[in-house]
Amino acid sequence: MPYPWGGVSFFSPILIILSVILMGVSAFKPHTFDSARSAVSDAFAPSLSLVGLPFHHIAIFFRDVTSLAQLQADNLRLDQENIKLREWYQTAILLDSENKSLRELLNLEADPTYEHISARVVSDAGNTYVRSLLVLAGSNHGVVKGAAVLSGGGLAGRVIEVGEKTSRILLATDINLRVPVVVEDTGQHAVMAGTNRRYPKLIHLSQDSEILKGARLITSGYGGAYPHGLSVGKVIIDSNGVMGVDLFSNFDRMQIVRILQKSNGLEVGN
Repeated sequence: MPYPWGGVSFFSPILIILSVILMGVSAFKPHTFDSARSAVSDAFAPSLSLVGLPFHHIAIFFRDVTSLAQLQADNLRLDQENIKLREWYQTAILLDSENKSLRELLNLEADPTYEHISARVVSDAGNTYVRSLLVLAGSNHGVVKGAAVLSGGGLAGRVIEVGEKTSRILLATDINLRVPVVVEDTGQHAVMAGTNRRYPKLIHLSQDSEILKGARLITSGYGGAYPHGLSVGKVIIDSNGVMGVDLFSNFDRMQIVRILQKSNGLEVGN
């Protein structure tokens, strides 16, 4: 006949009794085993530290990887924002430049018998032999050949070719352009001739001409090619005594021009 405790280890009852005794001692004298627990903790601490070290490094690794991924995402976002900011910055510069050009044109007064057409400069076809610009305005917009062209500073040139949507402007610095001018203060007449360089020169001066350096020049209106009173530039004199013209128009930053024409729509000039 098998015993009731058949299959149960002989040490099981002993372990149960010891457990009960230990529980009793811990209940009535809780500090009895403090020193023993401390000794066991001190003995196993190095082993536990060695066992936990790989897991600690793994945790640091995953934290670094997560931080790196976050940094990459932040850098990508910042790069995209910088691209947008640069685009807006370039747009703002362009708009500011266009606004300045338009304000300059609005401040430039012309003969009230003339109408004007504003046109945007689309290309600079100038080279060693020709100084010209192409603008986005043609016969469809009312532009006529021979019309005077103004920039924000003053006279810029004259229309020499007209298409349906575009026109070509011969600049005041071109060697083929002649503009009758007059000294605003003294009324002395001369002709401004292009030189294909920065400064046109003054020709056909009277023998007793005493035009002073810095004198302001305007169009005289002679010949009918240009209306009277358009700002042209100021007189300069080189070391050889040759008189030239420092134009008020700045061709390097010209973006928008004003093309003049008679109010009745007739062609200006020849």
